[in-house]
Amino acid sequence: MSDTKILIADDEPDIRLMVSRMLGKDYLVLEAADGDEAVELARLHKPDLILMDIMMPEKDGYSACLSIKSDPATESIPVVMFTGIDHQLNVKLSDEMGADGYITKPFSLDELMNVVTRYARGAD
Repeated sequence: MSDTKILIADDEPDIRLMVSRMLGKDYLVLEAADGDEAVELARLHKPDLILMDIMMPEKDGYSACLSIKSDPATESIPVVMFTGIDHQLNVKLSDEMGADGYITKPFSLDELMNVVTRYARGAD
């Protein structure tokens, strides 16, 4: 197993579980149920990649991404936004919040692995 850490931030436990199962054999997976928790875990653990849902209660993915990218301690962590809504506005807003990439749910294992390989710092 790699020591590469990937943080999954999604308010849906089933999505976190699915992604964790997809990546857990090869990577250390951290989970956050909302944007506030994602920001906290990013500061605490400095993951190599954050996969962030856009639509979450409390602090949404846009706000959490902006917080992460505005903090010198976490600004270099790649953030890839994912959502069930494939819409150009989401791409534009993700870009404005400093997101590094975008993936649409549902996604395949291949799509997810391509994102991890492309964006994770230190990924094999």
